[in-house]
Amino acid sequence: MGPNFDTTQMTPADHAALIDAVRRLERIGPALRLANIVGQKVNFFKNLAPEKATRIIDNATMAAMKLALRAALASLHGRPLRDRDRRHKILAAASGAAGGALGLASLPFELPVTTIVMLRSIVDIARGEGEDLRDPEAAMACLEVFALDGRVPGDNVSESGYFAIRSLLARSVSEAARYVASRGVIDETAPALIRLLSQIASRFGLVISNKFIAQATPALGAFGGAAINVAFIDHFQSLAKGHFTVRRLERKYGQEQVHAEYQRIAGAREPDEIQPPAA
Repeated sequence: MGPNFDTTQMTPADHAALIDAVRRLERIGPALRLANIVGQKVNFFKNLAPEKATRIIDNATMAAMKLALRAALASLHGRPLRDRDRRHKILAAASGAAGGALGLASLPFELPVTTIVMLRSIVDIARGEGEDLRDPEAAMACLEVFALDGRVPGDNVSESGYFAIRSLLARSVSEAARYVASRGVIDETAPALIRLLSQIASRFGLVISNKFIAQATPALGAFGGAAINVAFIDHFQSLAKGHFTVRRLERKYGQEQVHAEYQRIAGAREPDEIQPPAA
């Protein structure tokens, strides 16, 4: 914990919210865990997968990120991306079932559906945590969520933890936000945007590879594919809740103080061992 941090500055409710955010952001996601359970890891998959399969996954991931960028930028102009009912999740479950039944051929169609469902929820979560989605930096923060689970079991936490990932993306996020703010018409092929999308896609692609492996496992079939897709979406919604909770607290208490307390919580054996500040 930093020497200048005073936990009494943080209300008990905010401290509890930060503990919850640590839980959400520092655990390995269920999509990756399930892929491990069925005996597959990203590196093992890449060794087995034909070059064509790897190319399909990479292309589908980048296409999904471009779609997410267009949707995120729409929020800058006041066009809501609300997920008001269950129809989107039903559609995502159906696309997941297709992935389980049809395999790799379904990925270019399934992934954009799944990604836009997630982005709709991410935007709503961001708004609920006080983000001004007319601000390009907030829109880029929505895209950032897709990079927050690009880890595999055995990763060094100091290299792949939440703040390490944010630090890795910080320059690209800032440059992309400045570019968007300075242009009335957005060119999706602009270097600043492509650089950010490529960084996010490289991490998101790790998760997509594992998700696809799990869905395509014959023992799971179409029903398992649908269940994995819904769990996958729920997990990224959870990451978004943690991410935008941290950003809300940073606006309230300052980045340095929140970072220090986050690291203190993350360093505990169990987050529940951290005592909340005195009332």
